[in-house]
Order: sequence, then C-alpha cells, then structure tokens
Amino acid sequence: MYRKILVPVDLAHTDKMVKTLDTAIDIAKHYNATLCYVTVTNSTPSAAAHSPKELAEKLSVFAEEQGQSHGIDTDSIVMQSADTAVELDDKLLEAIKTTGADLVVMASHAPGIGDRLHILHSNGANIVRHSDISVFVVR
Repeated sequence: MYRKILVPVDLAHTDKMVKTLDTAIDIAKHYNATLCYVTVTNSTPSAAAHSPKELAEKLSVFAEEQGQSHGIDTDSIVMQSADTAVELDDKLLEAIKTTGADLVVMASHAPGIGDRLHILHSNGANIVRHSDISVFVVR
C-alpha cells in the first residue's frame, strides 16, 4: 500500500521523537516501504550541525543506522530554507513531491490555547490540509 514514507526529524531532538520514529518503522516493515528522513534547515549553525552539509551527512548516517538496526530501506534529504519558522510547511510539502512519498509520519504537539488563538499552528494539520497523500500525526 505504501512505498515511500517521509519522516520529518530534528536530529537535536530525536530522543523526544521515539514514538514517531517507532511508528514509522513499524509501518515501513509492515508494507516493506522505504523510510525517507527529512530535515528542514537554514544556513546558520544549529544544535544538530554547523552547516547544511554537516547536517546532511549526520542525517544520512542516522538514516543508515536506522535501516541497519531495523532491517528496512532508508533514505534522507535535507531541505534548505531562508527561514525555517516561516517556510517549514512549504518545504515539507516540497519534500513530499521531491521524494514521491505516499505517506508522512510526523510528530506534533498537543493542541492547546495557542492553537485556538492562532498564535501557534500544527505543522501536521497544515500538511494534511495542503497535501493529497496520507499523513499520520503522532503525539
């Protein structure tokens, strides 16, 4: 049913994404699908890496380790952005098209007062609204 599963990750916070990563792995195993880990970054240093090139290398290693330890096919892609806070959703939608993903498994925050006041928004909800593929949001 699914061939390519896109999993947005922040390498600085994979310890907080265990449920999402495990869910994506389970689905990939069930459907014999490839997991494609994606990160959106700008050109400034971050907690995960000093440059987009270094981040791409680290994400590639992460994907390879996940594939080997769970017996699944993996891939990775880093999307560069001028402003990740503003362009994150657009870059994730671009990654869906670029990779040919037919499912997205992503982490999301629990909706709260910020969402109701439109101060915050759920990236998962935006991807669902603007994409024609399946999205599985994990909290």
